[in-house]
Amino acid sequence: MTAAGGWPDPAAVRVTAESAGRGAAEADASGRVGAETVEALAEAGFPSAFVPERWGGAGATCGAVVKAVAEVGAGCASAAWIASLLAYNGRFAAYLPTEGQEEVWAKGPHTRLVSSMVASGVRAEPLPGGWQLSGSWLYVSGVEFADWALVSSSLPREADRNVRVFAVPRDVFTYEDTWEAIGMHATGSHTLTVADAFVPEYRAFVWDDMRQGILAGPATRAQSAPLFSVNGLTFAAPILGAARGAQSVAGQHLSVQPNGPRAAARESSLLAFARAATEIDAADLLLQRVADTADGGLLDDDLAVRSHRDATVAVQILVGAVDRLFGVTGTRGQARSHRMQRIWRDVHTAGSHAALQFEPAGLGYARRLLSA
Repeated sequence: MTAAGGWPDPAAVRVTAESAGRGAAEADASGRVGAETVEALAEAGFPSAFVPERWGGAGATCGAVVKAVAEVGAGCASAAWIASLLAYNGRFAAYLPTEGQEEVWAKGPHTRLVSSMVASGVRAEPLPGGWQLSGSWLYVSGVEFADWALVSSSLPREADRNVRVFAVPRDVFTYEDTWEAIGMHATGSHTLTVADAFVPEYRAFVWDDMRQGILAGPATRAQSAPLFSVNGLTFAAPILGAARGAQSVAGQHLSVQPNGPRAAARESSLLAFARAATEIDAADLLLQRVADTADGGLLDDDLAVRSHRDATVAVQILVGAVDRLFGVTGTRGQARSHRMQRIWRDVHTAGSHAALQFEPAGLGYARRLLSA
């Protein structure tokens, strides 16, 4: 990584992307990103991207993170998903009180943070100086190599600010291997469990502060952006990278002159390739606008709902583009050993994430616009 404000180091990202690409097939088969790639992600500085600079953070912008994540995603969508979450979870932890931040980053800004706001059977009992926390949280991507986790719980007696996010260290949580989706196999999005752990007050923050972008200490614009103005970027950037990977695979396929029945369909395939490439570029531009809006500090409610809308539409476009490219590779692309079918599975699985659904984003945008 480079000095603060200059993240990332292009060479380090390139090394990480190459490692991710080499290990993608094995990661898909084994259900975990390889240790070499995980270490490369840390060396490239993804965990430190949004860490406050007083703890050694890189001072990254959302635009820089999107581009770096997408570069990794062109080789392996699962590795890119982990890269993106390592970065944005550091942004979340910046909402902790100072004492909590100091504890989380006591060993430096490369602390590997995971998170889940999808709780099951959680109990947070108030005690003097904190809470006694128990429960399970679903879909905790990267939990296998996490140093800390950020998990949520509702506290019913605290009215409209009832949801707290708690930071818990590795020695107080376990995980159960529960991730069995058809794609994104290697994200390791398993179930995390905490059993009767005491969490001091300084290791918790109000979820609504993160939603609004209310930070107590100094922060960059990217760190203080309201949640829904940037949340879509976290999950869309790996899909953008995967779509670029699909474009490369389809291009290689089309570079060989077909014979037999495929020869008659060549022009149709070339047109499908051209349209998909255009769609990927269009989605990229939408995501760049979301990132530029956050990085520019243009964060009123109208722009936040627009950014949420843009991210979800970009993902719909990318999924459609990958479908076209999958069709271009024909039966070959459907072979279990073929890279295209893995990309297709990954993109459809990633695109189903709750943060990427157009309906709530579109309704939120329309209601905001039409009520003005």
